[in-house]
Amino acid sequence: MTKKIRTPEAGRRKFLKTAGLAGAAAAATIAMPQISRAQTVALKMQGSWGAKDVFNEMAQDYVERVNKMASGRLKIDYLVGGAVVHPFQVLDGVHGGQIDAAHTVTVYWYGKHKAASLFGTGPVFGFNANEGLGWIHNGGGKELFEELQTQIMKINVKSFFAMPMPTQPLGWFKKPVTSANDVKGLKYRTVGLAADLHQAMGMSVAQLPGGEIVPAMERGVIDAFEFNNPTSDRRFGAQDVAKNYMMGSHHQATEYFEIMFNRTKFNSMPTEIQAICQYGAEAVSSANEWKAYDYYSKDMQELINKDKVNVLRTPQGIFDAQIKAWDGLIVELAKDPFMKKVMDSQKEWVRRVVHYTQLNATDYKGAFNHHFPGVLKM
Repeated sequence: MTKKIRTPEAGRRKFLKTAGLAGAAAAATIAMPQISRAQTVALKMQGSWGAKDVFNEMAQDYVERVNKMASGRLKIDYLVGGAVVHPFQVLDGVHGGQIDAAHTVTVYWYGKHKAASLFGTGPVFGFNANEGLGWIHNGGGKELFEELQTQIMKINVKSFFAMPMPTQPLGWFKKPVTSANDVKGLKYRTVGLAADLHQAMGMSVAQLPGGEIVPAMERGVIDAFEFNNPTSDRRFGAQDVAKNYMMGSHHQATEYFEIMFNRTKFNSMPTEIQAICQYGAEAVSSANEWKAYDYYSKDMQELINKDKVNVLRTPQGIFDAQIKAWDGLIVELAKDPFMKKVMDSQKEWVRRVVHYTQLNATDYKGAFNHHFPGVLKM
């Protein structure tokens, strides 16, 4: 009997073969995690925005990110406002299943429950929109919103928040606003609790979608209006119907997009797809904000230099009158136990967080004036 001699090379080949088989088995285990890869989800999402609005682009930023992250397992088709339901009725559309999802703002359905406006365009307690999103994610806001949806309103909707919007301008006027007396008696477009606020200041308020604002100005239905930002305003032609743009206001100091899904549809999706929808909102929140700084600032310069719009800082007297009006509204809103709970939660967050941010923030205005003297006329 001849004894088989095992050479080092043969041993190496045997080791590699064995390791390769073990590695293939391990790879198969890794490649086959417990997720439902066979299931593909298709959703129909409608926005609340006109075709030219920058908000459509921001909604598409969300859709694009989610679709890419899902790698074909989720396909969201995005439709502009009015494609299936009225821009102000997307909540009904999502709840009823006419559409699977929507890109909107809570203030558009505050007529169903005024607490909706507290999750964007509520009273000014001192936080900016980024700090407000902090309250939603870490200060109890999302839990309170869930309570509003599931226990109080009992709507079949699941929502996420994105995009800390910069302060919304007081808006567009035919004459410059120099005091609170100048706005009394004006027919003014706004939405949500801002409508209650400006009515308390003596205005007559009409609540209209963005696409209806310019025609309403042209027909004399309204005398003045606000929508949201220089880019949206310029795209729908605000500069063609008014030439005085008042920047800064307490009426909508903070707001966020609401990305809503039909809750039954959402719960039926695989958990990893649910996670993509949720965390995609957080991802696009930053992307939208960075885009806004770029777009809004460029369009404000275009309004000034090309469209010859008189861009002015809202007078301090208006801010003071708005704070006083908010004080009166807060007393009335607090008669609803849930709304009081929401506002108390916000104030608790503000007292701690804004105390830190205001005490710690550097003098940005002073630094700007140092490097660009005379530019900031305020």
